[in-house]
Amino acid sequence: MRMEHETQLARLGLFDAKVPRYTSYPTAPHFSGAVDDRTHAGWIAAVPEGARISLYVHVPFCRRLCWFCACRTQGTTTLGPVQAYMDVLEAELALLRDRLAPGVTLSRLHWGGGTPTLLDPDQIDRLAAAITEVAPFAENYEFSVEIDPNEIDLPRAQALKRAGMNRASVGVQDFDPQIQAVIGRDQSYETTRDAIEMIRGQGVLSLNADILYGLPHQTPERIAASVQKLLSLAPDRVALYGYAHVPWMARRQSLLPSDALPTPTERLRLFETARKLFRWDGYAEIGIDHFATKDDGLAIAQRLGRLRRNFQGYTDDPAEVLIGVGASSISRFPGGYSQNAPATSSHTAAIRDGRFSTARGHAFTGEDLMRGRIIEALMCDFEIRTAELVTDFGAAPETVARLFTQANGAFEHGLDVTAEALRIPEPMRPLTRVIARFFDAYDLSSADKPRHSSAI
Repeated sequence: MRMEHETQLARLGLFDAKVPRYTSYPTAPHFSGAVDDRTHAGWIAAVPEGARISLYVHVPFCRRLCWFCACRTQGTTTLGPVQAYMDVLEAELALLRDRLAPGVTLSRLHWGGGTPTLLDPDQIDRLAAAITEVAPFAENYEFSVEIDPNEIDLPRAQALKRAGMNRASVGVQDFDPQIQAVIGRDQSYETTRDAIEMIRGQGVLSLNADILYGLPHQTPERIAASVQKLLSLAPDRVALYGYAHVPWMARRQSLLPSDALPTPTERLRLFETARKLFRWDGYAEIGIDHFATKDDGLAIAQRLGRLRRNFQGYTDDPAEVLIGVGASSISRFPGGYSQNAPATSSHTAAIRDGRFSTARGHAFTGEDLMRGRIIEALMCDFEIRTAELVTDFGAAPETVARLFTQANGAFEHGLDVTAEALRIPEPMRPLTRVIARFFDAYDLSSADKPRHSSAI
């Protein structure tokens, strides 16, 4: 039965397709320079008085660069560059503060990177104070920080708690020592456990964890051992991400032995091994690659039909505006997306010139919002209802029916299509990103290297 299922998935393109993760629509490769700092400033000024917004702060520094990582980061052995960057963050936050309407509050705050816990306690206090001057926390806010267990100590943990952190996000990737050596990530189970205990000791009880499948030398037995160790730490949420091998984009990945990478079929089996362990341990399956305890906010949002997707992955954040601060950060507004200059030097120059560093973006046009909602609903709920498209976007029922029928035909009529909705049945859910691509009106081809990662 498994072989028949894998054969069908292969026939429908799962093992060959390079598709977006769809944390935005359109995806970042389709952003252009038509959106600039004036556009970004105008979108900020249009945020209504008293609105709840989300804020993302990017800290692009790491003490050491993990070879598997494709994030916008740079290595540093001293805090000098970090201190200079802090000055820029404060200036950028001041620009934001001066343009936001009164009464705006923070629904969500996330510090990512890079390694935010590279900041020392004084810098953490300083950054938190600058953010408070922009907007206070809303009621029932969530403030999460990406934690490197190798770069956290008690004074930092205390400073983060003092700043209001109430959710920690710990990167695990894999606990196997051989795999850690190959990917340049030396992080023992004991180090991770001690960091989590320290954080929980400060009263921060909500915990996210990231783990990867598809790494060199991974086998079902090895990933099962890592998952079981992770489960012993009782995280509330887990992101089970597929490793994206894109050395043409992230040159450090060329250090990984490509001949030791699992095949697409093996990647699927690694994912299924981990998935079954999370489900057996009572976690709810959230979208295509997340898991959560039944009383976690993501699981509740999924049950209520309020699950969303943004640049941090799955979220229960209801805010319509997400503002990114720092080099390479991306913002989302009702009118479109804007992205800061990726290079720290270019970002710094713009902020010191008294303007936002917006380098590119996309203003929504045509069917962007409707197609984006179709893709988000499929990624979150594995279904999109006709009534929503008719009511919220003015789509004609016959147009929706034709679109759903075409999609079903493209996937050997393996989808559930009725007059009310299009649904992805469970056996077809590994293809969710491929199915979502069907509704993407933008050209995903590349004459050079593929822009996106494997569908599995």
